[in-house]
Amino acid sequence: MDTVKKLNRHERYDGPACPVAATLELIDGKWKGSILFHLLGGTLRFNELRRFMCNVSHRVITKQLRDLEEAGLVHREVYPEVPPRVEYSLTPLGRSLEPVIRSLEDWGADLLGRDRPISSERAAE
Repeated sequence: MDTVKKLNRHERYDGPACPVAATLELIDGKWKGSILFHLLGGTLRFNELRRFMCNVSHRVITKQLRDLEEAGLVHREVYPEVPPRVEYSLTPLGRSLEPVIRSLEDWGADLLGRDRPISSERAAE
């Protein structure tokens, strides 16, 4: 698989946690998970994506999108128009992460729905 060649932090992945480490390397980045989540809904232009992520700079979103594109998770389509139109969508590989992203969404919703923050619960133990 070409994507495995793009994993660059380690020469190789051995041991029981290798698949987890390889996956996390592809989606590692503060905003990559959010970008992938929003693209689950379908193709988005850059500014549409940026509206979903209003507290993130243009530069950071661009960098994260480029990383995801390089990893083979996001497809970037540039249309030869004036002004230029660029759309982003998930590749089949990126779409294969949907169950993982949906699980993270469910886990996060449960976490945020708690009565007390995690830090308070740890202090009480």
